[in-house]
Amino acid sequence: MSETIYLNGKLIPKTEASISPEDRGFNFADGIYEVIKYYGGKPFRYADHMDRLRRSLREIRIDFDDFDQLETVFQTLLEQNGLASQEAGIYLQITRGSHTRIHRFPENIKPTVYATVFPFASKPDQLKNGVKAITAADIRWLRCDIKSISLLPNVLFAQEAEEHGAAETIFIRNGIVTEGTHSSFMAVKDGVVYTHPDSNLILPGITKKVIIEICKTHNIRLVEEGIPASELAGLDEMMIVGTGSEVTPIVQLDDKPVGNGKLGPVTRFIQEKFFEQTQF
Repeated sequence: MSETIYLNGKLIPKTEASISPEDRGFNFADGIYEVIKYYGGKPFRYADHMDRLRRSLREIRIDFDDFDQLETVFQTLLEQNGLASQEAGIYLQITRGSHTRIHRFPENIKPTVYATVFPFASKPDQLKNGVKAITAADIRWLRCDIKSISLLPNVLFAQEAEEHGAAETIFIRNGIVTEGTHSSFMAVKDGVVYTHPDSNLILPGITKKVIIEICKTHNIRLVEEGIPASELAGLDEMMIVGTGSEVTPIVQLDDKPVGNGKLGPVTRFIQEKFFEQTQF
């Protein structure tokens, strides 16, 4: 049986889906996306994802306001694809739409809206034992706060991580750590949690937001401040956090151990409190 997807107002078999080669997502990466994780059929921080979606659409001036139907569409996709009781992810992509290729915004254009569902299980081994990461210069554009489908630099550096046996590449811009190719970066020194403040240089992470809330609730000092790359070697704990990464410890960075090379106590505590929130 073919997978069911959502495309421009219809639930159809994926094998029947068709998008114009003149779609601006194809020609210009002129679009945005969101990924939402479902735990046991329930979305995690759905409202936060929708708020970020609205913001990205607004920033690149795509006119889409049909938000009310999305949650029902996503639930139907989960059910029709047999993923309603599992850990699953929804991928949503909205592009400006199809038009003869011109650089400026075309007039009277209708967005292309696509959504699909996929298995999205946690990785218990990585959560427990941690992962290796590498660093690289952040050569991306200056609007990383937009969840754009233009991800070529992220793709190239994710591949570089793979070729080094690592799970993630951590970006450094002007001597300051920003984020990973597909995750936010957080670190711990002397019991204090550090992370880059939201700005145009990083994506406002939903999981990072949850962790900030956890820190405030449990009186863990948190500093939203860029971490100098020169101080990475002296940090006690590091973690990559995100919808897919959840709260994954980094135990090795650029072939050097982080702390004692194991899951640290602050990261472990944050993991526990994070997963308490995913139990609906």
